[in-house]
Amino acid sequence: MGIKDAVVERFQNLCRQRNIKYNELAVRSGVTPSTVYSMMDPRRRDVSIVTIKLLCDGLEISLEEFFSGPEFARLEQEMQ
Repeated sequence: MGIKDAVVERFQNLCRQRNIKYNELAVRSGVTPSTVYSMMDPRRRDVSIVTIKLLCDGLEISLEEFFSGPEFARLEQEMQ
């Protein structure tokens, strides 16, 4: 699993745990719903740290808390 997949999985898990739909996450975070749905698209390779921070703010968690999730413990080496 790469970093982008781990970020998406982490947001999916947080939304599921809190029973929050992607549209609601977008509203809480001050981003457009298309930003959230675009991030979830497996064809999109990158996601910006600014977007991650805004979404974390919407979930009322810190970046430290976000990146301490178990999804990041399984990351593969990005450079081969």
